[in-house]
Amino acid sequence: MSDSSTAIDLEVFGDLQANTGADFVVELVDTFLDEAPQLLAQLRSAHAAGEADNFRRAAHSLKSNGNTFGALGFAAQARSLELAPLPEVGLASIERLEQLFQQAAARLQELCHG
Repeated sequence: MSDSSTAIDLEVFGDLQANTGADFVVELVDTFLDEAPQLLAQLRSAHAAGEADNFRRAAHSLKSNGNTFGALGFAAQARSLELAPLPEVGLASIERLEQLFQQAAARLQELCHG
């Protein structure tokens, strides 16, 4: 799953478009692409500061957003961070989440903006 073309489950994304409308999905995606980097930064900051509640909150938001758009690998990685005891979370796990976000973001941009 290193290819961005597999970063989004097209069935989930298509269902979202069918249920909310393609134009609204573009707005949702654009908001997600603007806000996710801030949440990733909050995740890193909370990790560095040992703030477990803030870490879990950021991971939970990222997981929920990922599931909404069909970024299932990204969402699964965020979920694993959300559930892990903070002292056991290594930077490699956060970096993997960031990589998965980049892949999902690229595919979402392609799906929404060509």
